[in-house]
Formats: sequence, structure tokens, C-alpha cells
Amino acid sequence: MGARFWLVTLAAVLGVGLTARLGLWQLSRAEQKEAMQASIDRQGGLPVLGDVVLAATGSAASAEQMFRRVDLQGRWLASHTVFLDNRQVAGKPGFYVLTPLQLTPSGVTIVVQRGWVQRNFTDRTELPVLATPPGEVRIQGRIAPAPGKLYDFGGAQQGKIRQNLDLARFSAEVGVPLADFTVQQTGAAGDGLVRDWPAIDTGVSKHLGYAFQWFALCALIAGLYLWFQIIRRFFRLR
Repeated sequence: MGARFWLVTLAAVLGVGLTARLGLWQLSRAEQKEAMQASIDRQGGLPVLGDVVLAATGSAASAEQMFRRVDLQGRWLASHTVFLDNRQVAGKPGFYVLTPLQLTPSGVTIVVQRGWVQRNFTDRTELPVLATPPGEVRIQGRIAPAPGKLYDFGGAQQGKIRQNLDLARFSAEVGVPLADFTVQQTGAAGDGLVRDWPAIDTGVSKHLGYAFQWFALCALIAGLYLWFQIIRRFFRLR
């Protein structure tokens, strides 16, 4: 057996080892995401948190509180409502509507993801008319991170219609400290907003798919090596 055989063997061993290691790494990532998903599901089944608990929490939610259900009372800061553009529901483009809610009597202010509304197709700058009741309101929802960010060519934005919302910058605009988490409102949609929030996906299936691809490549490298370097060589020597 010449140098070419050993070079091919070395390349095959390295290829099999690398792809197998990457497949195992993706499986470990899937296990981590499964544990995260189980934690999220468990949080959603815990008792509802009220104003007093969030008032004691202040501006930051602990990991144990994230995704917990809440029942809150406060006043909408309606003049600071913003509309996040290019958000789709059932394949239709529209806005996510976000409004700060100032809890009473604590004064803690939380941005609430109130729901989705379809936009005007002929005039994308036209704002939908929303029913935002004045005075004390009570809402139900769940604690959630800020809305996922879309790619934005223009960077930081201001105005009613935006691509993304940075809570720290928005806090300066509103003029009051904002919690570093949001609340996704649930319950009856008497205000005309759609609250069909997408299920939280931690990406387990993605990592399992990547693992399958790496293991398949590993098997392919091993199969090709065995066929061309061992089996065919064996039959030629007979």
C-alpha cells in the first residue's frame, strides 16, 4: 500500500471523526433546547402572578418569572403606542401593537404586546384606529422578552411605525423607566386586535436536522472509503 492509500485513509478518518463530533454536538444542543422548552412549558403552568409580585420585581424579571402568566391592573400610556411593521399573521402583513402599561399603585411601567392588526395595503403609513380605554384597565398575559428583531437597514428608529423596538431607547422616549421585559397580552380581543401569538419554538427540530445531516455525511465518508479503498481493492486482488 502506497502513500496515496495512507493519505486517503488519514483524510477519511479525520472526516469521519469531525462529522461525528459535529453530529454529537448538535444532539447536545437539541437536549439543551428540549430542557429549555420543558422549562417554558412548566412556567406557563404555574400560578398567575399579580401586580404586587411584579412591583416587587421592579424593572427586571428573573429566569423563574419569564413566561409566567400575569394578571395586571394599570393605565395605558396610549400616546406612546408604537406599531412594529412587517409582522405577519396567517400570511397577512400587519403590525404588532405595543403600548406601555403603568401599573397601579406601584408605578412600574411595562411594555405590553397587545396584539396584531392588519395594515392598510394602499397607504402603509396609515395607522389603524385602536380601542384603547382610558382609566384603569385589567389585562391578562404572560411575561415575554422584547419582540424579535427584524433586519433594519435604517438602524434605530423613531415615530409610530418602526421595524424594531429597543426597550432602553424607548424608555428614554417615554420618559419613565421601563421593565426590561414585556407582557404578551392574552384574553378576549374586544379591542379588535388579534392575539394569536406564535408558539414558542426553541429550535429542537433544527438541531436534530443538523445532527442528521452531519451523521449522514459521516456515514457517506465511511461508506465511500470502505468501497473504494477496501472492497474494490479486495476484489481486484482476487
